[in-house]
Amino acid sequence: MWIGALELDLLLGDVHSLKGKRSVVRPILAELRRKFDVSAAEVSSLGLHRRSGIGVGLVAANRAHVVEVLDAAERLVAGRPEVELLSARRQLFTEQD
Repeated sequence: MWIGALELDLLLGDVHSLKGKRSVVRPILAELRRKFDVSAAEVSSLGLHRRSGIGVGLVAANRAHVVEVLDAAERLVAGRPEVELLSARRQLFTEQD
């Protein structure tokens, strides 16, 4: 069993309120969940309207699948024109960790 975690630090574009932030972040989370069958949530910078931290997690039988899905999730978010991906941090665990 392999467990993968991805933390994405985002700078949001033309957003001036928390309501505007929500309208940018929610569709990203929904697309990540729908396309990749992962857990995804906003996990940091909750009170800031131009920053967001998104966490993505998944469990799979092999390492290659975890890496493939996390790579694809990172590419999807990086390709969104309304956000700038500032950093991505990835961690992989096995049941022995």
